[in-house]
Amino acid sequence: MFVFHWIVGVLIGAVLLAALARRLRAPYPAFLALGGVGLAFVPGMPSLGLDPELALALFLAPVLMDAGYSTSLRDLVRNWRPIAGLAVGAVAATTAAVAAIALWLVPDMPLSAAIVLGAVVAPPDAVAALSVLAHVSLPHRLATILRGESLLNDAASLLIYRLGVAAAVTGHFSVAEVAPAFLIGVVGSLVAGPLAALVYLRILRRVEEPMSTIVLQFSAAFGLWIVAEAVELSGVLTVVSFAITVARRAPGQTTPRLRVVSNAVWETAIFVLNVLAFVLIGEQIGPILARMSPEQEFAYASVAAAVVATVILVRIAWVLPASAIRRLGFAGTAADDSRQARDLGLGAGFAVAWSGMRGLVTVAAALALPEGGPGGGAFPYRDLIVLTAFCVVIGTLVVQGLTLRPILGRLGLQDSDPVGFEVGRARAEAYGAAVEALRDDRSEAADALRREFHAALAEAEAHEEGLAPEGLPTDEPRRRAVRAARDRLLALRRSGSIGDDAYFVLEEELDWAELNATPRAEA
Repeated sequence: MFVFHWIVGVLIGAVLLAALARRLRAPYPAFLALGGVGLAFVPGMPSLGLDPELALALFLAPVLMDAGYSTSLRDLVRNWRPIAGLAVGAVAATTAAVAAIALWLVPDMPLSAAIVLGAVVAPPDAVAALSVLAHVSLPHRLATILRGESLLNDAASLLIYRLGVAAAVTGHFSVAEVAPAFLIGVVGSLVAGPLAALVYLRILRRVEEPMSTIVLQFSAAFGLWIVAEAVELSGVLTVVSFAITVARRAPGQTTPRLRVVSNAVWETAIFVLNVLAFVLIGEQIGPILARMSPEQEFAYASVAAAVVATVILVRIAWVLPASAIRRLGFAGTAADDSRQARDLGLGAGFAVAWSGMRGLVTVAAALALPEGGPGGGAFPYRDLIVLTAFCVVIGTLVVQGLTLRPILGRLGLQDSDPVGFEVGRARAEAYGAAVEALRDDRSEAADALRREFHAALAEAEAHEEGLAPEGLPTDEPRRRAVRAARDRLLALRRSGSIGDDAYFVLEEELDWAELNATPRAEA
């Protein structure tokens, strides 16, 4: 019973921290990480052990599925150079620099363990970056690059991580032996993901209930990761390619109700996974600190501080110089849209360089290290790696995460809102198709709809770039009418004229009626 009470208390505390983060317009993982620090010093905290082999599947599979589903394949292809430069080049550079620092400060540390430490702290976190970007106005191309990096850098870092873990455990490593299997794994993952998506979509056509569909979504995320890792494919690439394929093919066969419910469930699940990850690593920090002598505490703190500084400085050194900016493609390429193909300057480079917050991926990789042996774990210097990883997460989320929004505000980066332009033009096209579909229907209801769409199309034609308005003329009257209807229903319920069963039926009808109106910007 105590564990149950404790879990409820932690979740309530996490909700309060997330609310504070929203109020301050800061990334909520930063506050969850600080909460994890606090838990490390709470006496009597219950043990919530996690099988290390489960950590990556539990924490990364759903996060990658969610991020991959909302990723634009077109924008990834258009910006592949800067994304590859960050997702592969910056990860490799950070891993090498961190490994060198670790070996310098801890000469007895095996090279494989130092490389694992570098791979653990190398990849920035998608959730942390997107939670900051949601509160700032950033040029679309830069936002696309950061999202693409956060989505794909996991593959590079986890590849290095797995090779390092294998070398540390077996004491043997050969590039000649690994390279062919690596290439086959990459190609196989990029083939297996889309093929699995086609099979999944055929199954999905036979399922109509939202509950069953959402269970299948999570089962697909976890199942794909587990199967991919079992056959030595990349779980990251398999899940991401699966999610992108489903996202492009599923909208035609999923209902609006399912999409609304599914989005809410997935957002909640990602939040809970972040909470659980920081709770678990906070739980491990306490025993690690208890095992250390004062001399070890100073030595480990020195390593952690040096690694935090290294991951921040290496990213700046990789992105910021003018030569690196040109190499990463920030000056634009011929394939870019004319609205984006312009030099975004030094400010854009600094914005990308400072958007390197670590989070769930680093925590999950640290938790996944083998444990149970003498001296603090079966993996060499596991305690040092876990403690350093946690310090890197705290340091980058607090230092960079809490300062990124004001820095971006001062940089004043702007673009011509290419997404808004595409939305306005596509909205006009969609309204035109709606009018065409009603052409032969002469009912009064069809006439009313035609008048709505014709009014919006007239406004689009009057716009210099043919952009349709953000909503239909009836949206605000519809919301006003629904509010009045809700007030009347509540009065009937309070007076006892209708029971709760009737009230809930009508409440759902009004919910759908209100959802038919275009969401307001402040909503």
